[in-house]
Amino acid sequence: MKKEETKEKLLQATLKLISERGYLGATTREIAQEAGVTELTLFRHFGTKEKLFEELLNSYTFLPELKELLPGLDSLSQEDALIKIATRFLLSLKARKAMVRIMFSEITSYPDKIRKVYNKFLEDVRATLAAYFATLQRQGLLRKNVSPEMAAKIFLWILFSYFRSEEIMRRGPGINRRKLGQNVHEIVQIFMSGAVSNE
Repeated sequence: MKKEETKEKLLQATLKLISERGYLGATTREIAQEAGVTELTLFRHFGTKEKLFEELLNSYTFLPELKELLPGLDSLSQEDALIKIATRFLLSLKARKAMVRIMFSEITSYPDKIRKVYNKFLEDVRATLAAYFATLQRQGLLRKNVSPEMAAKIFLWILFSYFRSEEIMRRGPGINRRKLGQNVHEIVQIFMSGAVSNE
């Protein structure tokens, strides 16, 4: 088996087991077995379980998608660009719903090393989005008195809160495509204009 193929199998196995059992419940031995390799092979590729988890976050979450998405937004209006980012973010969370649910419930139990990996990943997502907002600010599309970092945090908080409310806290099928489009449009409108009338 080629090195990249082995690495991919290990990441897929990690995603599956963490989604089922959480970071704390998925052992390196079980991950290796799921991938069809030895535990020694896992350690040769990643060194530690923490590094494996970090690679999983960097490869199978919204960060690579966001980095790929941003260069193509130049031709869109600000509103359409934010709708596209929000929609992809929510669909990415929905696709990883089981992992998000488990990580959300066990985050307070994570060892310090893993909390640092997780927090660094969240910071990388915010920083990438903040860089986009800084570009909008230079173009005069974001108010000068608004911090791009705070704008990114608030935008992601709103979206994650919506996802958590609709997909994790509520019973039932969760977000459907039609409802998602309508709700994302309203979220972006509120983010861009606020909810309070100036009249």
